Amino acid sequence: MKDNYNTSPLRSLHLMNNNIDKNKQLRDLYDEVMLPNYAPANFIPVKASGSYVWDKNNKKFIDLGGGIAVTSLGHSNPELIAALNEQSQKLWHLSNYIANEPAISLAKQLTDLTFADKVYFSNSGSEANEAAIKMARRYHHENGNDKNEIIAFNNSFHGRSLLNISLGASDNHRKGFGPLPKGILHANYNSLSSVKKLISDKTAAIIIEPVQGEAGVVPAEQEFLLGIRDLCTQNGIILIMDEVQSGIGRMGHLFGYMAFDIEPDILTSAKGLGGGIPIGATLTKDSIASVMSIGSHGSTFGGNPMACAVANKVIEIVSTPSFLNKIKEKEALLVNKLESLSQKYQAFSSIRSSGLWVGCELNNRGEVNKLLDRCYEHGLIAVSAGTSTLRFAPALNISEDEISEGIERLEKALSS
Repeated sequence: MKDNYNTSPLRSLHLMNNNIDKNKQLRDLYDEVMLPNYAPANFIPVKASGSYVWDKNNKKFIDLGGGIAVTSLGHSNPELIAALNEQSQKLWHLSNYIANEPAISLAKQLTDLTFADKVYFSNSGSEANEAAIKMARRYHHENGNDKNEIIAFNNSFHGRSLLNISLGASDNHRKGFGPLPKGILHANYNSLSSVKKLISDKTAAIIIEPVQGEAGVVPAEQEFLLGIRDLCTQNGIILIMDEVQSGIGRMGHLFGYMAFDIEPDILTSAKGLGGGIPIGATLTKDSIASVMSIGSHGSTFGGNPMACAVANKVIEIVSTPSFLNKIKEKEALLVNKLESLSQKYQAFSSIRSSGLWVGCELNNRGEVNKLLDRCYEHGLIAVSAGTSTLRFAPALNISEDEISEGIERLEKALSS
């Protein structure tokens, strides 16, 4: 056991108080004690409000990354804080042996506002997708169908569990983790013919994102999604829509499927649903929900009262038509300013958007991390998608002035 004060983390933390660059001290400690599966920025945020973040040295940033589409209503949103504080004085956790009111209320809101009849709560998008696949396979098993194959898509992303890296098609995410779950096939996104070639009497489900976020914000074509829906209906295949990133107003609709005039059979949600509090949800119809029996699936923390209390407030705010209508207006402003910058600096080969979710493909491919570092230097937080796409997913309630400020800082990064 390491108990020498001179080498202890406690001494390291004390030293930070006397060091000018407190970011570096804490960032070095991160490398010492954390698993090396991330490469975080060289600053450490310590507080945030709305679309602004302050680091350990009190440097102010504007956040256009939104925690990868998570802080849907900004940082430290007063209404979400009030909901969390109120619930924290009542009930924290009991497990799913006992139901709780916030979870029931949230499930009621989600079923009233969507195609779904039933909801299962978990803690993340990965867990929500795991539940969706289990439901689909169980549905066919209980109905006497020998169907277990899942069709997913190249360049998709569904999470980091073993099942979800199998659904995704990234060799980097899979390397060294085999053997992986079997029965998963991959078609090409926006290619209906490639899907048709994979369908057989073994096909249980198709899982798809309405917009491929990690691929660089690549939207599905309307005709493609309509064709997928028809193929599923004709062949008794369950359509799963992964709306972990695209849902909760991100595309200017409560959920992305609503923009395409289709309905899935199962939908997964997370990220923006909790506004920064971990929560996941799997929504489905009665016909599928009915095959899940007591003990067939579960989660210790799923439906946590505090997480659900916050999510209830998020849905209450985001689902209003006046709120959703403003998202498209802000998208137009953001994209217009990005296009102007791109023309001035020859920065982007293309700009793709779906609501307040924008991917800028760099002309200098493979340089996105260098650009991110320059953004950080000038007080702008964005995120990447792959090695060539700069991605923006700001708070849905970001102001026009804040968008303009973010673009001004991006210009400084591009010109430096």
